[in-house]
Amino acid sequence: MFLEPHFKGQRSGWIEVICGSMFSGKTEELIRRLKRAQFAHQEVMIYKPKIDTRYHEQRIVSHDENAIRSNPISTSREMLDQVDGIEVVGIDEAQFFDPELPDVCQQLANRGVRVIAAGLDMDFRGKPFGPMPHLLAIAEYITKVHAICVRCGNLATHSYRLTNEADTVLVGEKDKYEPRCRTCFNMGNILDLR
Repeated sequence: MFLEPHFKGQRSGWIEVICGSMFSGKTEELIRRLKRAQFAHQEVMIYKPKIDTRYHEQRIVSHDENAIRSNPISTSREMLDQVDGIEVVGIDEAQFFDPELPDVCQQLANRGVRVIAAGLDMDFRGKPFGPMPHLLAIAEYITKVHAICVRCGNLATHSYRLTNEADTVLVGEKDKYEPRCRTCFNMGNILDLR
């Protein structure tokens, strides 16, 4: 005799991650997916780290100025208190969140929420950035987007820092970063050591 699972009818959650370098279109893709969910009359909640105030305090804004309202928060745990009835959670600049972000995303997905997170996969040194490696490991869907290298025109995978500031977290724009391919990124770092 076949017994139906007790969870029949429950919504299935999952985790999507959009990653890449600076200027690769991560936020643009996140906004596109979230607006499609809103168009489908799904309940959407969007978060960003409080430290990211480059364009607007309560909106996530892409480099080409496409925007959507968001909730700035200090810790990833805050998401768990605000998602009753929410079907889709969007997270921008995921690399700036605390190490608990992957666990929070797991909890949301286990509740039946579609979680879409966008962030830098590597820091300016070319090393895995913040909670992103763990988030990438647990995601059902991963989209890696690419910029164009400003030096040679190849696909850019790295965010090259134009300043001498050494802090890993340095929120900035074209005044502080440019997208580079692997070769131009490495060549720039070699020249910077001289």
